Amino acid sequence: MDLDANRTLIAVALGRIPGGDRAALQTVYRLTSAKLFGVALRILGERSEAEDVLQEVYVTVWRKAADFDPSRASPMTWLIAIARNRAIDRLRASRQSRAMAPIEAAAEVADSGIGADGALEMSQDNARLHGCLDGLAAHERNALRGAFFDGNTYEELAARMSVPLGTMKSWIRRAMIKLKSCLEQ
Repeated sequence: MDLDANRTLIAVALGRIPGGDRAALQTVYRLTSAKLFGVALRILGERSEAEDVLQEVYVTVWRKAADFDPSRASPMTWLIAIARNRAIDRLRASRQSRAMAPIEAAAEVADSGIGADGALEMSQDNARLHGCLDGLAAHERNALRGAFFDGNTYEELAARMSVPLGTMKSWIRRAMIKLKSCLEQ
């Protein structure tokens, strides 16, 4: 049977389905199931899923055959659109169901972030540290920041601030003692 005869036969059978003609549905199935199964299988990649979609397609054809308008699309175009849409719907649903875990599983997921109380405590400690640093003499504060925050050596700091190495070490040592005392209060 040639393509035009098939198209006509499918269109005529689709026209008889709204009247409850089961033989017409069998004709549509016989002439189109291989192609529609191929469409579903290509989208879903699983034979059992494609078989389920194919069944849904023919249930939809049984219920919606009256919606087929031969002036808008060929019978195969209309049927392929139904199969494609059903397969995509199935694919989306299976992805969502795999991605969704029961809400009870959320209790088992550990939060690696700092809690609100920990963040508040860190913020308060940070503010205290900065307050204590600001209470140091400018040369001590600059020496401490240079050594511990910027990673400079004592020699680099002594050269930058034009003081002997021993003086730089003394400034940093005294600044550390003052900082420790301030933070313990």
